[in-house]
Amino acid sequence: MALRAATRGSALALWQTRHVAGLLAVIDNPVALEDVVVSTAGDRRTDVPIHTMGGKGIFVKEIQAAVLDGRADMAVHSGKDMPAVSPDGLVLAAVPERADARDALVGCRFDDLGVGARIGTGSVRRRAQLAWHRPDLVFAEIRGNIATRLSRVADFDGIVMAAAALDRLGETPDVVDRLDPSILVPQVAQGALTVECRVDDDSTRELLAAIEHAPTRRVVDAERSFLAELGGDCSLPAGAHAVLVGHDEIELTAMLSTLDGRVLIRERRTGIDPDLLGRSVARYLLDECGGSDLLSDLR
Repeated sequence: MALRAATRGSALALWQTRHVAGLLAVIDNPVALEDVVVSTAGDRRTDVPIHTMGGKGIFVKEIQAAVLDGRADMAVHSGKDMPAVSPDGLVLAAVPERADARDALVGCRFDDLGVGARIGTGSVRRRAQLAWHRPDLVFAEIRGNIATRLSRVADFDGIVMAAAALDRLGETPDVVDRLDPSILVPQVAQGALTVECRVDDDSTRELLAAIEHAPTRRVVDAERSFLAELGGDCSLPAGAHAVLVGHDEIELTAMLSTLDGRVLIRERRTGIDPDLLGRSVARYLLDECGGSDLLSDLR
């Protein structure tokens, strides 16, 4: 069976698509996966901060369009790049097993950062949380693929990126400090891959269901439900990280902050139902902790 997979053209995106191809290859009927490389708005405008570009889906809209118009049968995304809701006509058909969800500080350990250290990051979520812990830190915008960002480590005291990206590409910088979620709550679905296909494509949906990792799906669904209740925008200074605890419970930690990190609110709760848990945490932050006012200021 041959399938076409829409993907970004970066080394990381192509690795992710080939990883999905490898997972599909172990199914009884091997699948040949053809890359359909798509350029996204986020890829083309590396000179503009991500949060100023409209946020919602700047790395996925064009890829989703390729599936909807029939140029591709499926799309492979970094879960952290996705808005919380798929567009009409598409379904999130599979979430394979998650990699490391944490953020990594490259170039210096967090505890060793000097006063006024300069940090490179294009993420408002990372910037806000680090500023909340360390108001003295100075931040500078850094964009580009993994190789481009790593090539600029010497320009900063440290840069922040997803630990999973380093692992997937086999990158081993001299100093990598994987930051516990108690310091930096990850982006929703960070470290996870998400695979979409058309709602009415029954054969592809059935095939993709075979590479679903049920535990990962439950925690990612909880995180995405949190984001959906906030409004679905992955460019907000918001994060969520869920893990399975006990027999079947999910523990979700989530945060929302101002852009400068001066105000940061967090909540941690456990529950059974991923959707109810994610939305209840979001509603608590919005209704009881002043989160609605924070979002009004951000928008």
